[in-house]
Amino acid sequence: MHVLLLNGSPRREGNTFLALSEIAGVLKTTGIESEIVSIGTKPVQGCTACRKCYELDRCVFQDDLYNTVREKLQKADGLIVGSPVYYAGPNGSLCALLDRIFYSCPELLEYKPAAAVAVCRRSGGTATLDRLNKYFTIQHMPVVPSQYWTCAHGLQPGDVARDAEGLQTMRTLARNMAWLLKNLHSGTAPAPEAEEPRERTNFIR
Repeated sequence: MHVLLLNGSPRREGNTFLALSEIAGVLKTTGIESEIVSIGTKPVQGCTACRKCYELDRCVFQDDLYNTVREKLQKADGLIVGSPVYYAGPNGSLCALLDRIFYSCPELLEYKPAAAVAVCRRSGGTATLDRLNKYFTIQHMPVVPSQYWTCAHGLQPGDVARDAEGLQTMRTLARNMAWLLKNLHSGTAPAPEAEEPRERTNFIR
């Protein structure tokens, strides 16, 4: 089984990458393969509602990012989308890509477990999660839960590594994703048990 982790930050190895890497590490211990794909810093074409995808079975715009994500979704069993928080919402470039992906190739997404991850300095995380989760809930995708909202906090590069509760939330999300994927394939996997004492941290350290 394979999970695609989409890094919606222009910073290839920034705080969003750290949060997704925490998930990837736990998935590996459960026997689930994963891959992090970054959207990069190039401009991302948005959807123009031309509806050419109805004829072509793919987006009419042939950019490398869209093609890469579409190709990787073909073998992915689950999807996790991470984004930094920009004005209480996801990165606009990420949404431009997701609009085209979800509209032009829904058959690559339906019934695959999915989750969103938001990385913020202080606030706006839950609004970002709400925006991203809407992609999943209109495409028949089970939304994978965790022990808390799937947010991690940080501003400077590396800050997320010090967010103990945020990282634990990522690890719990990973275990729940693995459990759901295994149950979808076998129907026999037991529910994951808590492996760590519960972390509770506040904004002010």
